[in-house]
Amino acid sequence: MAKTLEFFFDYASPYSYLASAQVEALAARTGAELRWRPFLLGAVFKATGNQSPVTNPAKARYLLKDLADWARLLGLPDFRMPDSFPTNSLQAGRLGLVAAEQGLIVPFSHAAYRAAFAEGKNLADPAVLTEVARAAGLEPEKVLARIENQEIKDALKRNTEEAIARGAFGAPTFFVGEDMFFGNDRLPLVEQRLRAA
Repeated sequence: MAKTLEFFFDYASPYSYLASAQVEALAARTGAELRWRPFLLGAVFKATGNQSPVTNPAKARYLLKDLADWARLLGLPDFRMPDSFPTNSLQAGRLGLVAAEQGLIVPFSHAAYRAAFAEGKNLADPAVLTEVARAAGLEPEKVLARIENQEIKDALKRNTEEAIARGAFGAPTFFVGEDMFFGNDRLPLVEQRLRAA
């Protein structure tokens, strides 16, 4: 049976951005099939009683240092927080699912994260989503119309509800089978688990 790594993430999550820069190589090293699963972090927080670290001033200050440290470690020198942070990622999440339908979720996700966390752009802005879609090889007019389709709305809701039901409380969250790992910094444990599978 093939090994699968499920990557639950939100386009507004800077730690998901850091994870997105590492998961493909990790999956390749371990022979795992990587499944990109966009979800809504705000809904996860609400369902689990969790909160963004930016709601606590001390954690918010540390968050900026920690993200800068990780970005340097991972060779992401252009890292920056968008002025709009925390961003409403609903439309971006839906657009990720439309990109997945076309086999383009990987380039779309990289383009979205680059726009948000290297260029500081607001992913809630339709003009930014148009740029991101085009950069990923999508036809912006068609895909932006598709995100209003109930099927896409329901798919994002299902991803979110599934992650919550399986124990997720934040982003990024990874699953190897039903073994859950939370956080960009847990990727070495994810790799260990995949190698043992």
